[in-house]
Amino acid sequence: MEIKKNLNVPATFFYKKITESILYDITQSTGNAIELKNAENYTYVKEFSKSSKAKITIQKLKENEEYQYRTTTSNNDFTVHYKIKKINDRECEITYKEEMVSHGALQKMNDMLFGIILGFFKKKRFIGMLNAIEKSYG
Repeated sequence: MEIKKNLNVPATFFYKKITESILYDITQSTGNAIELKNAENYTYVKEFSKSSKAKITIQKLKENEEYQYRTTTSNNDFTVHYKIKKINDRECEITYKEEMVSHGALQKMNDMLFGIILGFFKKKRFIGMLNAIEKSYG
């Protein structure tokens, strides 16, 4: 899945919002607060429920330009990549890419069947998040 959208916020503002979210998630998941300068290549485990958890690795973190992370579960590997392109001092273009690799033939078939339906809702939810970030810029 790939989404490209122009936002009426500076690239620096968008990057700050994303990195605040990263640091918050790490603290909530691990109980440890880390500094942003130590986030690249940081790996932690996030528990979604008693029976569901994932290993998350921050793979790339380039100030005001790029963010990529990988989420690994027993069923899938997800790689999410944000590219932030400054248009001018008040606008930026966000390119969001999500790739998934499923483990096992049955999981691949399941993901293909549900991927189309869920992809629509994920895309809609993500655009809603981008719009909320844009609205939060005062």
